[in-house]
Amino acid sequence: MICIVGNLPVLQVGRYQVTGYSTQWIRTAIEQAAQRAHQDDFAFTDDVYEGVIHYLEHKCTLRMLKLEDLYKRLSHMLSRIGYGSIANALEPVAPPVTISLERAARDAGDGYELAFFRELQTELVELKKTGAIDVYFSHVEECVHILKRTDTWNESCKELEADIIDWLRKVGTQPKRLGYRIRANLKQLA
Repeated sequence: MICIVGNLPVLQVGRYQVTGYSTQWIRTAIEQAAQRAHQDDFAFTDDVYEGVIHYLEHKCTLRMLKLEDLYKRLSHMLSRIGYGSIANALEPVAPPVTISLERAARDAGDGYELAFFRELQTELVELKKTGAIDVYFSHVEECVHILKRTDTWNESCKELEADIIDWLRKVGTQPKRLGYRIRANLKQLA
């Protein structure tokens, strides 16, 4: 398939696919790399950022692009314009990723809360390695129903939902309930 002009390709972040993302995280990655390279006065952040966006919207022939491949291209671009030190300091930053807790609960098996938390810990560590910072957890109630083996929401379900949020807090993700989703930040993941 060919990327339609004006659209961004689907990004592959670890085993997750991200669509409909903003692009501010690309600018953040460039700015952070410049700081790590001790080039805080890097004057071409906007130009490099715009070049990447132009590539994604107009030149990318892939419908799905791996995040690491995007960063290889970005590193190559920085090196070609004479900023190899910034290219060497480049570390991936990913757009926000959404994880279905329902899927994690199904993978763990009905009623296996310990396996669920172990699976979730593994997922978060892997996502952090790929450059993910913000993670959104969806299907929270469905997850609780699977783990509690019930179709009706009850006090036990409320307790498990609170336990999930408490566990996320303990591993350092600073979770926040946002309607039907939970937002977590992986910077301080233990």
